[in-house]
Amino acid sequence: MKEWLNELAAEFKLNFIDDDRWELIVEGLKNTIIITFFALLIGVAIGVVISLIRSTYDNNKEDYKRKGGVGYVIMSILNGICNIYLTIIRGTPVVVQLLIMYFVVFATSRNGLMVAIICFGINSGAYVAEIFRSGIMSIDKGQFEAGRSLGFNYIQTMIYIIIPQMFKVVLPTLCNEFIVLLKETSVAGYVGIRDLTKAGDLIRGRTFSAFMPLIAVALIYLVIVMILTWLLRRLERRLRKSER
Repeated sequence: MKEWLNELAAEFKLNFIDDDRWELIVEGLKNTIIITFFALLIGVAIGVVISLIRSTYDNNKEDYKRKGGVGYVIMSILNGICNIYLTIIRGTPVVVQLLIMYFVVFATSRNGLMVAIICFGINSGAYVAEIFRSGIMSIDKGQFEAGRSLGFNYIQTMIYIIIPQMFKVVLPTLCNEFIVLLKETSVAGYVGIRDLTKAGDLIRGRTFSAFMPLIAVALIYLVIVMILTWLLRRLERRLRKSER
């Protein structure tokens, strides 16, 4: 047992203490959190816009057709663009999207972190949009009628009545999307970004010891996910209390 502990300590020293290799893990964790946080903000912004366009079109399709005119044409075009975006983003792997963004769209950029944030944000936006749209569509149509009876127009009804209720409905799914996004950023190393996974792989390549750095990376991801899950449960309990 003592010999095994000594070997473990030697492995830990080799992988993290020598040459201050622990700094690679810290830098990788920081980049992972930055990418995840800002990509989620972009994803939520895109998701809100697309879900509002699609749900508005679905809820008022018959009215738009009956009235016709420019409004119907504009909403049809916007809805079509949203459908194309959702089909492309959800139909292609995020790794391929990242490679295209880095080597094609932003080929002249040297800011890999920014490219990763934009790419993961656009990717997340497609899934967040469907989460929000399903939340909006799950709200009883009587809520729209109640808003109209209070003198609100459609936009005011969405802002003051529908969207607050929608967020309560979709919050667990949205937090799960955040966890998925956190883990998806592990492919950022494909374009040379030193995220958490890439940091562990760099240590492995320098020490020729795979166990310690990769297990450490896995444990860090696990701890972050456990913390997020705990926060989500607390938030859900608070929301349930506020409904009583």
